[in-house]
Amino acid sequence: MTALDEAGIPFMLTGSFAAAYHGVPRATLDIDLVVHPTDAQLRALVALLESRGQYVSLEAALEALELESMFNVIDPSTGWKVDLIIRKTRAFSRTEFDRRVRIQFDGMSLDVASIEDVVISKLEWARLGGSLRQIQDVAGLLQVRGAEMDYEYLTQWIAVLGADAQWDAARREAQLDAPEH
Repeated sequence: MTALDEAGIPFMLTGSFAAAYHGVPRATLDIDLVVHPTDAQLRALVALLESRGQYVSLEAALEALELESMFNVIDPSTGWKVDLIIRKTRAFSRTEFDRRVRIQFDGMSLDVASIEDVVISKLEWARLGGSLRQIQDVAGLLQVRGAEMDYEYLTQWIAVLGADAQWDAARREAQLDAPEH
């Protein structure tokens, strides 16, 4: 994350590590970060990473920026992979990024996706890929932190993103009903 800071790229932790921060840890060998770089910042980041022995493709990074998709950085010495996901211009992605929360972790400051946005993102990934693992992650978050969640915000974006069936599946998996609105 130091390289992102050095390149001046705003970012947020998302995915399984964000879910773990919010209370539902699980084993994973990759880190998911949403990034919002300019072209120049992205080029600077790739140069920094390459100078530190990380595997990253400038071509893949620039293509991801253009397509609002993702690219990978791999640390060959540890095998760790970081998925750098370009922040999309759609309304939910802008809102999610604006709602990120600054935390202190292991002596450093970083931004992490809010609990609600982790839930919504995991439901969307489940809708796109049919992943039971994402549904189970959401069920775990509901069991551990459900009482703290903003259900009005959740149901608004779940409906917009068409993830109602996945939301229902996660609530069934958690054996909980969402609070009445």
